[in-house]
Amino acid sequence: MRILVAIEAVDFRKGIDGLARICKDILMADPFSGWLFVFRSRRGTAIKVLVYDGQGFWLCHKRLSSGRFRWWPSSVTEVSKVLETHELQVLFAGGNPETARGAPPWRRIRA
Repeated sequence: MRILVAIEAVDFRKGIDGLARICKDILMADPFSGWLFVFRSRRGTAIKVLVYDGQGFWLCHKRLSSGRFRWWPSSVTEVSKVLETHELQVLFAGGNPETARGAPPWRRIRA
């Protein structure tokens, strides 16, 4: 499964349709692809995850009870960053995925 993190913050009033539109128009990715799309609120206190499972969309929302997500990708030229599964787990816990060490993939999965 490919995990795509949107670099720019989004308006969290958007629901499934609004986030799917961002996937198409800004991230240039198909929201029906089965990829996992991760978005951050403007204040950095919450994230939303959008994924299509073949029957419908799942929209998950995590808001930290205190503090902010310490890490978020930044880029002047890119609109998204690809994460590995273990890096996403670290992000969910409020950590820094760039410092997470996982076992190297035995064979890389093609996107």
